[in-house]
Amino acid sequence: MRYPFPRPRTALLIAAAATLLAACSPVKLLNSVVPSDTYALEGDVSYGPAPRQQLDVYRPLASTLPAEGKRPLVVFFYGGTWTTGERAGFRFVGEALAARGAVVVLPDYGRSPAFKYPVFVQDSALAVKWALDNAARLGADPSRVYVMGHSSGGYNTAMVALDARWLGAVGASPKQLAGWIGLAGPYDFLPIVNPDARVAFNWPATPPDSQPLAHASAASPRALLLVAREDKVVNPVRNTGQMAAKLQAAGVSVQTREFDDLGHITLIVAVAKPLRWLGGPVLPPVLAFLGLPPDAGK
Repeated sequence: MRYPFPRPRTALLIAAAATLLAACSPVKLLNSVVPSDTYALEGDVSYGPAPRQQLDVYRPLASTLPAEGKRPLVVFFYGGTWTTGERAGFRFVGEALAARGAVVVLPDYGRSPAFKYPVFVQDSALAVKWALDNAARLGADPSRVYVMGHSSGGYNTAMVALDARWLGAVGASPKQLAGWIGLAGPYDFLPIVNPDARVAFNWPATPPDSQPLAHASAASPRALLLVAREDKVVNPVRNTGQMAAKLQAAGVSVQTREFDDLGHITLIVAVAKPLRWLGGPVLPPVLAFLGLPPDAGK
């Protein structure tokens, strides 16, 4: 279903914003204007021995609802075709959720071409295991741990949530997750066309069970799937549409939101406070899924 909010102010503003985002580094553009006094940061935490097995934790301030111990915890995986991306570049996601009462864990993970499938999924599972083990210490409810990701990070999210092999290998289970949130994730993309993804998945020797859609079942956690209807990077019908249909057929609670005024990149940057006018809005359904009031925090 489409999110029932009015379209943004004008197409001209959106086009201008998209041009600006394409021309500038998201780190410089967004993080320079995102508030830094709405959360507490615990940075450079190791969740494993490898150099890229590091994460940052964004914790709500004491005055932010809900109370300590009752907060949801969100592990967020960024996109970048498994080849680019740094956790520091997505501070705007950590701020958006922490300012509204969620504990946010933002990991790095092994990137292609140095690391190929399934390394980035294994790293993701290890980061989620760390979050599950540390939720109570961080002031979150261990029974309310969610995984969330955008684009290729949405793939990592889906694999950890749907394919029990990965969390099982580190002594955890998808049954411990309260749900998963996918934003424009690729869930069914064989044969692989994208050159970077071909390297990341060693195409054509890519195993069929590398596809998240193959693992959607009645045992899957509840899901929220967000997508830009005109996404030109990841086909929204083949990926989000198919995933939603398979989960629903299996009896899993799944919510979907289509946005007419957003694209593949603006779908995620629209959660940043300075850019929420872009379209959607994207943040309200995420907060509702997490059980957070829409007006919590700043």
